Amino acid sequence: MSEAFLELVDLASERLGAAVVSANDEFFAAKENLIKAEAPVWIEGRYTERGKWMDGWETRRRRDEGHDWAILRLGVPGIIRGVDVDTAFFKGNFPESCAIDVCDAPGAAPADLDRAVWHEVLPRTPLTGDAHNHFAVRAARKATHLRLRIFPDGGVARLRVHGDVVADWTRLRLRGDVDLAAVEHGGLVVGCSDMFFGSRHNLIMPGEARNMGDGWETKRRRGPGHDWTIIRLGAAGAIRRIEVDTRHFKGNAPGACSLDACDGDPDTAPWLDLLARTPLQPHARHSFEDEVLAAGDVTHVRFNIFPDGGVGRLRLFGRPR
Repeated sequence: MSEAFLELVDLASERLGAAVVSANDEFFAAKENLIKAEAPVWIEGRYTERGKWMDGWETRRRRDEGHDWAILRLGVPGIIRGVDVDTAFFKGNFPESCAIDVCDAPGAAPADLDRAVWHEVLPRTPLTGDAHNHFAVRAARKATHLRLRIFPDGGVARLRVHGDVVADWTRLRLRGDVDLAAVEHGGLVVGCSDMFFGSRHNLIMPGEARNMGDGWETKRRRGPGHDWTIIRLGAAGAIRRIEVDTRHFKGNAPGACSLDACDGDPDTAPWLDLLARTPLQPHARHSFEDEVLAAGDVTHVRFNIFPDGGVGRLRLFGRPR
């Protein structure tokens, strides 16, 4: 059974602006590889002037006391709920164990992090080689930076840092209407009917979809019904404008869409119409404002597509409560 935290946002995603800002050693493989979006790969027979090429972060063999470390700046501030320390392809050269610390130091330069107050959120824990090492984090601390400590040395392919975004709604409210569903504002796609070709989480990612693989796409429906996703907004609010972007989906865009909204638990609260069923065009950005129905302040939105297909991005602009 997979860990529940894996359904949360990866706070260390490059797509959100995360970066590996420093490391004490990266002799065999660069620290930046830790947060690459692509899954790690193995290339047989590929070597560099320093040794075997590895798709991850790898330090030299330590011959003294101590341990190695790397520091990440999270893409968005948040509370870490769990991590995936992926040691894929590191079999005889993975660390024996790891620990994780966090600090809350918005805007801090890498040199300033030496003076930051760090808190351990994952104590030293054994690692398995060539595996996804999933660890739940119990300490609920807001973090802007994370320090991965490995003991005593070795290689880690990827680090995924799953958690809850903590948005600055005091500042965001000054803007007026904002995208209440945006992942950087705390939005989360909490469920969907299907995501065979593209993850539901892509719908609310920053920026424009780069290609079809960067959107949400379902398999071809062969029976009755339609596909859907449910988005938990970053803050409750009244939605005034909706954008549905089907660009890159030229032969597989939905024929139409509709949206419903509720205030409270989506399993028990009544759903209200937000946008009636409306035709969609392939490879186009659609904007709806006059068509948006008054539903008051809401916490969740259900995005329905008919009957199936792919959408790059969904934006839900409104005024937070």
